[in-house]
Amino acid sequence: MTIRLTGAALAVMLAPMAQAQETLTAVHAFPETLIYTQSFLDFVNKVNERGEGVIQIDVRGGPEAIGMFQQPDAVRDGIVDMVYTPGSFYGGALPEKDALVASNLTAADTRANGGTELIDQIHQEKMGVKYLGWFDSGVCYNLWTRDEPTLDAEGNLDVSGLKLRGNAVYNAFFTEYLGAQVIDLPTTDVYSGLERGVVDATGWTQIGLIDLKWNEFLNYRIEPCFFSTDLGVIVNLESWNNLSEDARAIVQEVAIEHEVSSAEGLGAKRDADFAALEEQGMQVVTLEGEAAANYLGAARQKTWDRMKGLMEESPQGAGNYDRLIELFYDPAADQ
Repeated sequence: MTIRLTGAALAVMLAPMAQAQETLTAVHAFPETLIYTQSFLDFVNKVNERGEGVIQIDVRGGPEAIGMFQQPDAVRDGIVDMVYTPGSFYGGALPEKDALVASNLTAADTRANGGTELIDQIHQEKMGVKYLGWFDSGVCYNLWTRDEPTLDAEGNLDVSGLKLRGNAVYNAFFTEYLGAQVIDLPTTDVYSGLERGVVDATGWTQIGLIDLKWNEFLNYRIEPCFFSTDLGVIVNLESWNNLSEDARAIVQEVAIEHEVSSAEGLGAKRDADFAALEEQGMQVVTLEGEAAANYLGAARQKTWDRMKGLMEESPQGAGNYDRLIELFYDPAADQ
């Protein structure tokens, strides 16, 4: 007996063989209202629009869903597929992230020169995660204070008497160079810490003070800025490898595009925030000459020293140390 199939019947039979839409679950380190989280959600929307029918990202929430410091382990262990987080939140497992903290380049620069590829390789080897991209680069940090900062006779910042909020990003610089006594507080506790007088100064990026409402208490910004944001997206390596080639291509393509657009967008946001803060009365205190050079040099060197020390303690050693500095720092950019 000969069986003849119409085109419609054949299509019905082959339908189950068609590739199903794939999904990655995701969380983000900071509350949804923060500008950096909004940047990540913009990336998600771009992926979901371009990946319709192929790949979607399902955002499960922020620190209310999984604690911000537990999120990197959750991705590594496969509890969630993706997280947008500062590398500093998993610096104990991967001290090489300090190359980004001390960087004076943007994600586009390090994508082009091979730095991002090296960081991805290290993430895969050390944590079993894919480093998808360095988002929101080109934004640095300032010290922000409630009261007018004190400078010594040589123009150096004097932090004696300051109740300075610290965390893993700042502490080597704050304690070993500035000689500060720091009080560690997570981002979510800083508003109440300022309100209650637990702290009266903090490091923070050039963007986001208004979103966090810390400008209700902080009145001075100290220049020059130091460090760089190290916000990025990591993906469970097994989840990444299990995606179809089409899905991986879409997610990676959008991530590379977002590295560029987020840096440009946040640069404009920084300028707008500075203007708004100064209109509200924020004053700027600028270190000059040798004092400024020493301040910036110490921030970078203390971070590199921390990175090298922790790398030397790891089984993989510090073999990538010089290469990381070469790829993430350009001396000419400081001129």
